[in-house]
Amino acid sequence: MSHKMKTHKATKKRFRLTATGKLKHRASGTSHRNVRVSQKRKRNLRGTRLLAECMVKSVTKALNKYSY
Repeated sequence: MSHKMKTHKATKKRFRLTATGKLKHRASGTSHRNVRVSQKRKRNLRGTRLLAECMVKSVTKALNKYSY
C-alpha cells in the first residue's frame, strides 16, 4: 500500500496558491498590539503578500498541492 501525504492543516489556513503557482499570505503584525503602530504602517500591511521564493518549496510540500 502506498502512503498518502497529508496536508499540513496550519499551512492550509495561512497560505493560498495562485493560478500561476505562487503563494499568497497575510502580512505579519496585523492581528493585535496595533495602537503603537503608525497609521501609515497599518495601511501598508493591508491585503496579501506573495511568499518569498526561498520558502515556496517547503510550503508547497506542506500544502500538498492543496490550494484552498
